[in-house]
Amino acid sequence: MNLDQVNLGSLYRVCEVNAPHGAPHIKGQLEDIGFLPGEQVTVLRKGLLGKGPYMVRVGASTFALRHSEARLITVEYS
Repeated sequence: MNLDQVNLGSLYRVCEVNAPHGAPHIKGQLEDIGFLPGEQVTVLRKGLLGKGPYMVRVGASTFALRHSEARLITVEYS
């Protein structure tokens, strides 16, 4: 499942970050801020109608992600 589909407050583990067509650099940007395979991730809050921005904790850091970015991150239950 992708990060945009998870339940709030539940703990997940990053499986992979997928590169979008035409913008492969976004994968590197997400990995640079900590979305690496094996890292624990929790969605703390979703924006209006569940469409971003998402407040996400990965490791010890908290970030805001767009819906399109959250959709690129594949996760599994931790």
